[in-house]
Amino acid sequence: MAFKFENLKIWQLALDLSGEVSDMVKSFPKDELFILTSQIKRAADSVVLNITEGSTLHSNAEFKRFLVMANRSALEVISCFYLARQRKFIDETLFKEMYAKYEKLIVMIQALIKSLGNE
Repeated sequence: MAFKFENLKIWQLALDLSGEVSDMVKSFPKDELFILTSQIKRAADSVVLNITEGSTLHSNAEFKRFLVMANRSALEVISCFYLARQRKFIDETLFKEMYAKYEKLIVMIQALIKSLGNE
């Protein structure tokens, strides 16, 4: 693997989860295509892209800034899960499964942020 981000476990997990979200929303109603479907996919992709972009920078402070944005996007995905459940696009089992996966990712992102120290 040629780039730093490709070796990051949080990037690999975020990439996998983005794919799961993309598959999940295929069952959403067509009238949600440009609403919740688009929003949750963009938020999930944003997690991956912010980790990537931040990892290519030259200081821990810059990397942390992008990790904070990735963390916010991951939290946005969780809020979208709540909306999808409320609108009955996903059932409770899928909600809990996806929630737990993103919760794990958020914990990992926050641990990485903490490990980078105060620069």
